[in-house]
Parts: sequence; C-alpha cells; structure tokens
Amino acid sequence: MEQPEPMLVPPQGGEKRVCSEEEEDPPNKRLRVDDAQNKGGQNSDQLDKDEDEKGEPEEDKSNGEADGETFADMMKHGLTELDVGILKFVSDHQGFSGILKERYSDFVVHEINKEGKTVQLDDLSIPPEAEEVPEPEQPAEVEEVLTEEQKTQLGELQLFKNKEGDVSIEVADDTKEKRTLVHKAVKTQFPGLETKTEEREGRKFIVAYHAAGKKALAAPRKHSWPKNRGSFCHFVLYKENKDTMDAINVLSKFLRLRPNVFSYMGTKDKRAITVQEIAVLKITAERLSHLNKCLMNFKLGNFCYKNHPLKLGELQGNHFTVVIRNISGTEEQVQQAMTSLKETGFINYYGMQRFGTTAVPTYHVGRAILKNDWKEVVDLILKPRPGAEKGYLVRCREEWAKTQDPEAALKKLPVKRCVEGQLLRGLSMYGQKNIVTAFGLIPRNNRLMYIHSYQSVVWNTMVSRRIEAFGLKPVEGDLLLKGGTAHVLSAEEAERHSIHDIVMPLPGFDVIYPSHHVGKGYREMLAADGLDIDKMRHKVKDYSLAGAYRRIIIRPSDVSWEVIQYDDPRISLVHTDVEKLEDKLAPVYNKEGKYQALRMEFSLPPSTYATMAIREVLKMDTSIKNQTQLNTTWFN
Repeated sequence: MEQPEPMLVPPQGGEKRVCSEEEEDPPNKRLRVDDAQNKGGQNSDQLDKDEDEKGEPEEDKSNGEADGETFADMMKHGLTELDVGILKFVSDHQGFSGILKERYSDFVVHEINKEGKTVQLDDLSIPPEAEEVPEPEQPAEVEEVLTEEQKTQLGELQLFKNKEGDVSIEVADDTKEKRTLVHKAVKTQFPGLETKTEEREGRKFIVAYHAAGKKALAAPRKHSWPKNRGSFCHFVLYKENKDTMDAINVLSKFLRLRPNVFSYMGTKDKRAITVQEIAVLKITAERLSHLNKCLMNFKLGNFCYKNHPLKLGELQGNHFTVVIRNISGTEEQVQQAMTSLKETGFINYYGMQRFGTTAVPTYHVGRAILKNDWKEVVDLILKPRPGAEKGYLVRCREEWAKTQDPEAALKKLPVKRCVEGQLLRGLSMYGQKNIVTAFGLIPRNNRLMYIHSYQSVVWNTMVSRRIEAFGLKPVEGDLLLKGGTAHVLSAEEAERHSIHDIVMPLPGFDVIYPSHHVGKGYREMLAADGLDIDKMRHKVKDYSLAGAYRRIIIRPSDVSWEVIQYDDPRISLVHTDVEKLEDKLAPVYNKEGKYQALRMEFSLPPSTYATMAIREVLKMDTSIKNQTQLNTTWFN
C-alpha cells in the first residue's frame, strides 16, 4: 500500500526541506508519483513504506537503484493511466501544464474530523488537568550536575546516533538528593532518554539510555493515571515530508511505546505538509509536548483527554491546499478548468498509487490470489523486475531467481520489514508447500491491498466504459444507492436523477451490477482473467470479496483558487499552521513575478484521490512513466 516523491506535471525542480533524521534523496529518486488519498480517507503512498526506514545500513542508502540505468530508463517499464483504465475526463476545457509538488510545502492536507471540523494546529499549551504538581525549582543545581562532555554524549544518544548504547554518569557524592538531581537534569534537558541507577564494584552510576532501545521496550515504566482523566490523549500532529506510519514510529521510539498504542483516522502523504488528529493511550500531554523540543519537521499540539481512541475511516474527508507552479495556462483557461471542477467535479478513479510503481503491478498479484495460484503470487512478488528499486532488493530478487532459497535471499535484505522480507521469512519458516501460511506473515492490510488493487482496476475500466457509452447522464440500468442498498434505475427514474447520484460496483459476492451492457462487461473482464464473477468467495476467508459501491463522479466542496506570480522557486507559497503559530508573515506574492502558479483549495470525502481532481484540471496523465518522460524531454 504505501511514496513519496514529487509528481511532475510536466517538469520537476526537485527541491525539498530536509528532516534531520533523513538524508537528501539522490536526484534520480525524485520523480516518483505521490497520490493524495487511499482507502478509508488515507493519503499515503503505502507502496513506499520502507523509504528512509530506520536501521538501514549506510552503504545501502547510497546504492538505492539498479546499476547502470537512469531513473527515466527504469520508469519506461512502469504503468500509464491507460494500463489501469483511467481514460476519460468530464469537461471539455483545454488542459495546461504545471509542476505539482516541486516542494513538499506545495501540497498541504488538513484532516476533516467526524464532526466536520477542519483539524488545525493552533495551540501548543498543555491542558490544566495534564499539568503535574511542580517540584521545587532548582535551576542552577540542575544545570550544574552535568558536565559539557556528558551533555555532548547525551545529545548524541538522544539523536539516535547510538540508540542501543548508554551514557554512564558516576555519582561520587552518593546521596539520594544528588542522584535525583542527575535523573531530573537528564530527563529535563534530553527528552526521549530514560535513566536508572546501577551499582558497579561498589560505585554508583546513573545510566542514561534511549527510550527506543530494546531493553526499554521490554520493560517500560508504569505511570499512575488519574481515574477522572480520559484514558486517551488526543493531539494534532503537524508533519512535513514523512508519512503517517513513519511519524508514528518516530513518536513511539522517543516515547518508549509500541506503535499500536497510537490510533488515527487516516494515513497521510509523505511528500506534503499534513495536519491530522492522533490519539495515544495513557501518555500525558506534558510528555508529548516535550517532543517539540527535539523533533524536527514535527509539531504536536491541541492536546485534550478523551475516553476513546480514533478509528480508521471515521473522518469526513480532507481539505487540500495545492500549489501548481510554473503553469502554462492563461487566466481564462484556469477559470474554465476550476469552474468545471467546482460545478461538475471529476471522475472518481482510483489513482496511480493504487497499482504500484514497477513492472509488476499490484493488481497482477491480486488476480493471482483470487485465482488461488499461490506459486504465481510468490513469483510475482519475488522475481526480478525492471524498475526503480533499492540495490539490496535487486540483489535479493536475483538470489531468489538463482536459488529459490528463501534463507539465502533473506540474507541479502538488511531491512526485513518490507513485503519481500516478510514473505521470505514465511517461506523459510513454513516451507514452499505452505505458501498460504507463509504469505500470512505479511500484515493483513498489505495482503488485502493486492486484491483491492485488482478490484480498483476493474472499477476504473468499467467506469471508463460506462462514460464512453452514456456520457454524464443517468440512464436506464444504472445503479443508485437507497439507504445503503443498490437499486437499478428505470428509464423514468433516470430522468429524475443526476450523474452525481450514480454508483458503480467493485466486483464481489454481495453486489449487483448495472443491467445495461456495461454490467455484462464486468463478467467478461473477470472471465478473461480466469475468474468467475459468481464465485467471489475464496477458500481463505480474508480473500473473499464482498464488493462495494462507489460514486462515479465526485464534486469537491469548498473550492477556491487564485493565480499568483512569484520569482523565487525556492520560497514557500503557503502559510502553514506552524508559521502562523510562530507569527511569521504570510507569503507575499509579486504581481510582476516571472513565474505563474495556480493555488487551489478544495475538500474531498474519504477514499477519493486529490491527484484525480488535479488531473481533471490539467488534463494530463499522472503516471510516473508519463511524468518522467515529460521531465526528461523538458530538461533535454
């Protein structure tokens, strides 16, 4: 599921701010498409979940791509919109070019919670009930208990430079008061570190260790929790250039927690600035607030306590602020395009992120699962393929192709959490005669991603066929939802409805299909893939597809736009929540600037893709393959 680099429409300047925890991406990695939303209101490119993964050996970071090929060469093997059924537009305005996500600050996402309120970071204070009884202040003593050398060592430990190590501070003056001062000084000045007292050969030491260390995770401290306080601390997470799961992993390491104590309503893009609500079980706002001192490109605030966690999909949607730089369109063209988006909307296609970035699309794997062809599933996931991949994955695939030995291939992977590593580990544990069990070691959401990808390509293809046949007018045989149940329209009923009411099914055992010829197209497409549409229940319950219904046209709400001028492509053109908190001035647009940008805002419901809305405005193919070719042409 999954990515994160800028999507170009058509060329890309490829500049970004740098988080202290990750290195600059090499130039040949900056052209990967990043979509806006995923199932359940999600916004992340899950297929790149292992990007910048912690613990990756340094040598592999510099050996990310297959040898001897440029990124453009490798992306010749990728998918285009045509391959996944994305064929039609709803409007007849003239398209124009521009650059999307030249900077990650050009794509800002604010979650819309279940009450319909746009989530914003506008308060960093700690709620009164979270404040602990202050201890007597001893600022001078606290400052003086640590030497400069100890502070340097503790600072390096805090920044993950040696997270499994520790720093030992001998307490020569062995009194409880002295030890308390050292404990307090470390925790106050270095959030994320924990301390304990050890005795070695008759001498007392305060040992500081990282909250993310293995020993710390094995034996977390127990904290008392007031009975009158909600068990969950809800807070707003502002993040830059990191996807939601990566952000959760960072927070859990600093707080010495398992990631599963965090809950959220949807995952958000990496290549973006995003603002969303997070809940965590029995962690105080004060502890969370401390992280603002030591984490870059994150900010936590708007703390409050509640008695419930958050659930995936319970949000109402997301609000987007998007800047498309260096546009070629005239004001009249922009006006026509944006008016059409506001009044008519766009085809609710599943975006390109749904289908993978290499020569083996995720829906091919999904089709093999549905056919119960498990040898094919393993082959598709593990076989060598052309495409942009990290060097260690290339070597792993080569080893598998040569030996079919899961343990040998696994040794080529320094990062085991990727899908390939999890599958190989399963094959090593259960053998190649128990592929279904081995495949089960891959997290459930990742496994289901494959079959959902297959449903998505069928849906896209059938919707393109329906619009080709009947246009944007409801017709007899179309489907309408009434109280959650699908109803086939009569000719008379079709006259009373709008295209915005019409839904199309994702294939499954619990849906009905349009009664016109497009409905028969579902059966034909699945039959061509070796599947029987009447037998969508799988031997493995997880892979049985019930199906669902999805509106074919989405009309965004809260649509606004302006054409702005700018001179410096490095400056931000959006006023972020953090900049507002810090009282920084909003961007000032130069009316005589040599470049022109389109700044647009709109809100979308869950499970829709912002890039498909932008595609409708620009009238351009959003696939990585096409964008890379455009980029290569531009610079050559």
